Amino acid sequence: MTVSAFLSPDILERRGESRNFAKAKLTDPSLPDITMHPFVHLHVHTQYSVLDGQASINLLVDKAMADGMPGIAITDHGNMFGIKEFFNYVNKKNGKTQGAIKDARKALDATDDPAEKSRLADEIAALEKKIFKPIFGCEVYVANESLLTHTDKDDRGRHLIILAKNEKGYHNLVKIVSRAWTEGFYSHPRTDKADIEAHKEGLIICSACLGGEIPRLIHRGEIDEAEKQVRWWKSVFGDDYYIELQRHKATVPRANHETYVIQEEVNKELIRIARKYDIKIICTNDVHFTNEEDAEAHERLICVSTGKKLADEGRMLYSKQEWMKTTEEMNAVFADLPEA
Repeated sequence: MTVSAFLSPDILERRGESRNFAKAKLTDPSLPDITMHPFVHLHVHTQYSVLDGQASINLLVDKAMADGMPGIAITDHGNMFGIKEFFNYVNKKNGKTQGAIKDARKALDATDDPAEKSRLADEIAALEKKIFKPIFGCEVYVANESLLTHTDKDDRGRHLIILAKNEKGYHNLVKIVSRAWTEGFYSHPRTDKADIEAHKEGLIICSACLGGEIPRLIHRGEIDEAEKQVRWWKSVFGDDYYIELQRHKATVPRANHETYVIQEEVNKELIRIARKYDIKIICTNDVHFTNEEDAEAHERLICVSTGKKLADEGRMLYSKQEWMKTTEEMNAVFADLPEA
């Protein structure tokens, strides 16, 4: 397993309204220009988020590479089933570039010409920037108390994004996720803060979606408790703890329009708290399918998952904004937060 399989220290630094803004810009030049920042998706569900994610790993990787993204993470719900397929496919896609780097290094070792050495060194550096990085992660469920407590049927766990930034972090993430299944399973595979802290080396933590601990507390108006928990995560993970923001503004009638309203309310507090405690912010899209037009297929998958029919009133709805948006689309959604 090569180092390129992990979240390198600089990739978050290289990251940076949706497609509608991009389309509107074409017809209305008076709209403000958006400075384009690099973007990496760090909250992505594949088809291994069973009966929830509809995206195939191959299509996600192909789209990200075609868009010029330096990498993506996969963060399936409670499991790492897709990691091997993800790693193997990215290695296959990187094959030609890796071969070119190998050839250039051989040529570099074989020459004594200073000018040629310089040229080859520049060529290698340029090729290395083309290597696509598969980032290993998981959206875990964190128990309210101990993962060993199996008494509260409503304790399905609070969401949390964990990413491996090196090989040690990968092994620690495997341990956390494995124990969540073997000892913490109670309707969901649950971990807890104690186990995460015990295996913190090499890990990056993101506060997750509205299902995360901090967003939930904010939404309930428990601001002091939210800040208390943020201070705990910050004390344990330091600069490897990030506040996560999402914006899913539905644009079609048959979709969840309430989520965006809640997100915007919660985001205001998340931004305030992040700045108060000097915590970096990341912006994500809660990816569940590859392209915008896949929303209808995903909706049918959710009907299968929840045992509902399309015609049923009150069934679970997504915002239909959960596709893997392009760099341009994500820059438009978070144009006011270029640092994220």
